[in-house]
Amino acid sequence: MWQDNNNAYAQQPQSQYYAQAGGAQPGVPLQFYAPSPVGSTFYASRTSLDGNVAQGNIAPQGQMPAYGGNIQSGGWWTAFGTGGLEGEPPLLEELGINFSHIRAKSLTVLNPFRRVDERIMDDADLAGPLIFIICFGIFLLFSGKPQFGYIYGVGLLGCASIYTLLNLMSERGIDAYRVASVLGYCLLPMVGVGAVSVVVALDGLLGFVLSMLSILWCTYAASGIFVAVLQMSEQRILVAYPVGLLYGCFALLSVFNAGVAGSGLGK
Repeated sequence: MWQDNNNAYAQQPQSQYYAQAGGAQPGVPLQFYAPSPVGSTFYASRTSLDGNVAQGNIAPQGQMPAYGGNIQSGGWWTAFGTGGLEGEPPLLEELGINFSHIRAKSLTVLNPFRRVDERIMDDADLAGPLIFIICFGIFLLFSGKPQFGYIYGVGLLGCASIYTLLNLMSERGIDAYRVASVLGYCLLPMVGVGAVSVVVALDGLLGFVLSMLSILWCTYAASGIFVAVLQMSEQRILVAYPVGLLYGCFALLSVFNAGVAGSGLGK
């Protein structure tokens, strides 16, 4: 009997199952579900999702969704300006580089006879001094005097010495950061002498005159700033003397070439 039942199922044509399932016609593909009509509210009628789906606008296909915030587009220069994300400070401001302050302090050095504000160094920085020192070394390099090591050595020793003397002489005191900032900004006239040395040799009378003028200019400007900040108006000569010696060393580097003397002794 078991075999008979199996034979009965086996004898039934398979086309009957296809005919009952979907009424398929020859040459017509099978359809296992009916497509939803246009404008169907099938998903909207699912109450199990009500209250669990976030509200928002869905961007059309092929378009990026819009996010909050104002992003300003531009080139690579936007990193050094006020561009970028809204409310984000520019890169130079985060690094402590303010060109308006550098310009104001440079003008104070270039016009030493103008009254110096006693709060000029409240916002001390080393961006301007580093720019001036690098320019001074590059100018000397172009004139055939590679003195980078001497510049850094004399500058470091001079800043430490002036810092010690000022704190011993004044009651208010000053930190080393401001001392280095003042001495670096007041090096600007010496940078001009270095630029002249690229075109004209300074080993003659012209070089000695320009060196003396730059030493007096740098010394007068630096001593004026130190006296104004530390309120040491009666001790300006005492402050100017060591400062003048420091800038005299820089003047010697701009006139003479220490490397030539060293190579001559080696030979």
